[in-house]
Amino acid sequence: MKSRSYAIGIDMGGTRIKGGAVTGKGKLLGEHTVPTPTHGGRKALLATVESLVRQLQRRWGVPSGVGLALSGVVEPDFGVVYLPGKVQGLEGLPLVPSLSRSLGLPVRADNDGRLAMLAERRFGAARGEDWAVTLTLGTGIGSGVVVNGKMPVDEGLQFGTQAGHLVLQSDGGKACLTTCVGTAETLCSCTALAMAVRDVLQRGIPSRLTGTYGQNPHSVDFRRIVDAVRSRDQLCVQEFTRWTGYLARLVTTVIHAYGARRVIFAGGGAHAADLFIPIVRRWVARHTFRYPPHRSLKILVSPFPDHSGVLGAAALHLPDAGSPRP
Repeated sequence: MKSRSYAIGIDMGGTRIKGGAVTGKGKLLGEHTVPTPTHGGRKALLATVESLVRQLQRRWGVPSGVGLALSGVVEPDFGVVYLPGKVQGLEGLPLVPSLSRSLGLPVRADNDGRLAMLAERRFGAARGEDWAVTLTLGTGIGSGVVVNGKMPVDEGLQFGTQAGHLVLQSDGGKACLTTCVGTAETLCSCTALAMAVRDVLQRGIPSRLTGTYGQNPHSVDFRRIVDAVRSRDQLCVQEFTRWTGYLARLVTTVIHAYGARRVIFAGGGAHAADLFIPIVRRWVARHTFRYPPHRSLKILVSPFPDHSGVLGAAALHLPDAGSPRP
């Protein structure tokens, strides 16, 4: 592998940090995942990311640069400038200049939802489409948009990245980071489904997950619930159906908000797409106001649901990658 023929993408989540070596054609040469350090503060965060980059660099040579996919409001040449209550130590940490100095490489950052959209635009399900939205389903809900062929960014650096904070049900429910209730994150993230199922299990409703819940309530996660749905567990099917309804309302809302002709699911939740996409498509077909009335609306799964953040981050440094910045 020749030096600088690839870029490194780092996707920093609250639980895991993913790193990957990516070619200009979007091929993932290799990857590595490490736990996000929960102790040690900013020094531990910096050291973990630097170690991950160096590990990939030892295998693949000198990259053209390092891209960072980060949650919250992100300054490309600095890092996260606003992220209350999320990854401890990340807000206000000059991650970009610090890593650039220590690694001796160009480093650039952006919001993880926006970079997931960049990955789809460059390599995935949004190629050739000028009106699209990507929704990443995980701990929360990330988003990115293409509007009239561009990925616009407002002065607050948040345009298109806040679908998770759209209010879907204003008459009750859990509070969001925004302090609103009934937002998409509280209703149709993977965490939302897990919390809903745990609430019902706590009341003693029988399920194939009752024993699992009794041993460790937090082990009842999205993956186990989806497995139970596939086994036709009544409790899980009921909660999954309710969750899918909220997700369908979110898709309808982002289509109306951004004029999207294509909505793409990524993230861990996308692995259950075969269960929810048919329902979402039917809902959208019935409830979306559009002209011409029979204009096609595509609802798709990312070809790389677990790596859209890594590929999008790397794309910031790949030839002809452009930038999500206007």
